[in-house]
Amino acid sequence: MKRRHSERLTVLLPTIALAILGACSAPNADTPQSSPNAATSAARPALTVEVTIPQPVAWSRSIPATGNVAAWQETIVGSEIGGLRIAQVHANVGDRVTKGQILVTLDDAVVQADLAQARAQLQEARAMHAEARANGDRARRFQPTGMMSEQQVTQYLTAEQTAKSRIELAAARVQLAELRVRQTRILAPDDALISGRAATVGTVPQAGQELYRLILQGRLEWRAEVAAEDIGQIRSGDAAKLKLAGGETVSGRVRSIAPSIDPQTRNGIVYVDLDQSGAKAGMFANGEIIPLAQELAHALSLPQSAVLLRDGFSYVFRIGSDRKLAQVRVTPGRRRGDSMEILAGIAEGERFVRSGVGFLNDGDLVDIAAATPAASPQQ
Repeated sequence: MKRRHSERLTVLLPTIALAILGACSAPNADTPQSSPNAATSAARPALTVEVTIPQPVAWSRSIPATGNVAAWQETIVGSEIGGLRIAQVHANVGDRVTKGQILVTLDDAVVQADLAQARAQLQEARAMHAEARANGDRARRFQPTGMMSEQQVTQYLTAEQTAKSRIELAAARVQLAELRVRQTRILAPDDALISGRAATVGTVPQAGQELYRLILQGRLEWRAEVAAEDIGQIRSGDAAKLKLAGGETVSGRVRSIAPSIDPQTRNGIVYVDLDQSGAKAGMFANGEIIPLAQELAHALSLPQSAVLLRDGFSYVFRIGSDRKLAQVRVTPGRRRGDSMEILAGIAEGERFVRSGVGFLNDGDLVDIAAATPAASPQQ
């Protein structure tokens, strides 16, 4: 029995050995295997894109600015005399008035009485002067004869001079009373637009109290804030265009430039006279100032759709000869229509992705649908 058992083992051992070797050499199902399909998948394009190339542009140079619209000159009109009741109010906010037009009428009963009294005193002074002058004439006539003493002559002549001075004093009081009567009519100091009114019938304003606020000549100005590095390029007479909050475009001319720069904002103020328009004092506006000598700024532009804003910076995607993308950081400039000026980061003749840049990343492989140049920007 033992012999038969050993013979059987001798026959089975080679078979078992071959089975073990086959199991060791068989591929493990858990081990990833390389495949031609996998390599093809890794090189698959991320997106089919259109191509654009930078376009040279020559745009007129302009300087951006922002600021408030304000009155060219604003003045406060009040009463020059106090203690008189307002009898009539002749103008309201929004009215355009002319120089010398009556705005407010004060009750003048008291000052008319003062004027009448001053005139009566003037008449009295003139009568007294007539009497004193007659006495003085007699004194001068009899002085050589000795019929009047020197003391009497001096008294008559002194009384004549005193009476003459009283006439002048009374005449001055009449002028003052007439002036107070005129001051009961509060007039517009110039052609103006009324921007505020505090006058009310029946109130008793004090001297100097505000009754009206006027924009002289109805003129408005744009107080444009310009960066310190640009303000030196601006001159009086330069054209300006600004856009109001409502979408209206207003034009104007630079009148003057502030001689100092704000140390906090590093901006200077440019005063722009505005043409007659729908602008209102207090509005905020964005705009630009165009120097008279319009130098053309030559630069390259791309469609705005080709520029990606990411992490606070602007990027474009340059297409290489192998159709791989390179994310390039650029410096954007002005915008006109659908075009954007690119100040740095690109070169003429390079190819860039035209649109859909938000779905792309650096190093992506793309298919090219068409190489369509950007439309020519406005000149």
